[in-house]
Amino acid sequence: MPSVHKVGKTPLGANLEHIVQGGYGTSGKENSEFSVVLGAQWGDEGKGKLADILAQDAEICCRFNGGSNAGHTLVVEGITYKFHLLPCGMINKKCSNLIGNGVVVHLPTLMREIEQLKDYDANALKRVLISNRAALLLDMHMEIDALTEEEKVSKPGGKIGTTKRGVGPCYSTKMFRNGLRVGDLAHFESFKQKLEELAAFGEKKFGVQIDIKAEIETYRGYANLLKDQIVDTVLLIKKMRESGKKILAEGANAALLDIDFGTYPYVTSSNTTIGAVCTGLGVPPQAVHCSIGVVKAYTTRVGAGPFPTELTDEIGEHFASVGHEFGTTTGRKRRCGWLDLPLVQFSHALNGYASLNITKLDVLTGLKTLKIGVQYKHKHTGRVLVKGEFPDHLEDLAQMEVIYDEMPGWSQDISKCRTVSELPLEAQNYLRKIEEHIECPISWIGVGPDRDDMFLASK
Repeated sequence: MPSVHKVGKTPLGANLEHIVQGGYGTSGKENSEFSVVLGAQWGDEGKGKLADILAQDAEICCRFNGGSNAGHTLVVEGITYKFHLLPCGMINKKCSNLIGNGVVVHLPTLMREIEQLKDYDANALKRVLISNRAALLLDMHMEIDALTEEEKVSKPGGKIGTTKRGVGPCYSTKMFRNGLRVGDLAHFESFKQKLEELAAFGEKKFGVQIDIKAEIETYRGYANLLKDQIVDTVLLIKKMRESGKKILAEGANAALLDIDFGTYPYVTSSNTTIGAVCTGLGVPPQAVHCSIGVVKAYTTRVGAGPFPTELTDEIGEHFASVGHEFGTTTGRKRRCGWLDLPLVQFSHALNGYASLNITKLDVLTGLKTLKIGVQYKHKHTGRVLVKGEFPDHLEDLAQMEVIYDEMPGWSQDISKCRTVSELPLEAQNYLRKIEEHIECPISWIGVGPDRDDMFLASK
């Protein structure tokens, strides 16, 4: 019986055997290896764990989008770490960690996260580098976020379901071109003037008031503390690529939350797909050698919007309780449903994954019958969508009827499995079904929350 990872061909032409050895792609003309970990669904797929594993072999781990609205939970040697802004390479003392220009940075949150690592690494701050071009997210952005979200309650569509971490308003001021950037801290006199102007804008447009003197002093402290950590990250990554370093980029949120390609308007405020790696870090497209899509063995999402495979019965409750489906950032309970492969096919069309990481396979244990959504069919016209096609409008998505394949489940505990051959035949067939429909090989399989619970499909 063939190994799971041998099914299908890699869309990017990468050498799969090389991918599964370390997660990095082929090198081309350069000596460096640049891999990207991306969420392939609506987020919360467990991409932090794979990023943490690959970061053990990386010289630098980079965040390229989003802000503290994202959350990665890592369990390493029984200790739980929760990151919102810090890259997952922090749990490797030899790895530098870069916050790219595409990220909106709330410095108080960042400093709290670094402080929580003091028992692990007293010098953690020295391993954090921040792009001088990254946007500064202020407390006033959070206040604006909360106000505008509440205003949507009585409007058609209702709330977006934002985390109220100020990410959308911060990107808005960035696009208004009256926002602040991390590099402004090095020019503090002009920074003060810009901050005063932004505060006046917030008060006039939204009625948000801040203690401007206190805010100035707070950021004066950050300017002194972080002066050696604020760098030109475009030049930094260029030098690392030229010197043959292993580079890892980790995405926040996921494909179906992309501001352009996601289920708009129930999306995040940044681009979450492969193109954002280039714009959010300042690297050319040919720099990226390998993209790995992280897919939860079922589907979840947070917030409002159509959810074709959603379950509100005891199976949905099984996913939520056994999978501990509560948000890292908000603590909100996630909506749960069967694995939606048309959604992942669309995600694959956007990102061109070299391979997939299937997570939380263990959560399916104990279900007698499993369903996998394999096609969408329009309820009224009967038209079946082609592979890679996904409705661009919420009203169309709400009209999708899911065509399912049914498969027998398994009852054996798989949390201790460390090879494909140790998995029950039913679990192996479930993985093959995913590969068959996505036409992308599986390189990693997760069967539990700890770092050690992820294994290579080549074993």
